[in-house]
Amino acid sequence: MITAIVLIDADVARIPEVAQEVAELDGITEVYSVTGNVDLIALARVRRHEDLAEVVADRIGKVEGVRSMQTYIAFQAYSTHDLEQAFAIGLED
Repeated sequence: MITAIVLIDADVARIPEVAQEVAELDGITEVYSVTGNVDLIALARVRRHEDLAEVVADRIGKVEGVRSMQTYIAFQAYSTHDLEQAFAIGLED
């Protein structure tokens, strides 16, 4: 699985709408509204690099209100928290 972190600069008047639209895209697992130099951070998880290009350029880039993006591809995961949570769905504490 390829994981990418996408920093999104959005039109201020459309930040909530952009966040919701990006969150609904195939390949996007999470979207966060954040403080700092960008407005949103999205996590993309796909199987192939070609899929990542489609998600970022063809989908996120075409959401109305996205002004610019920076994409960082993750090389190594050092936390298993997300994986543990995914496999724990439906299990009781």
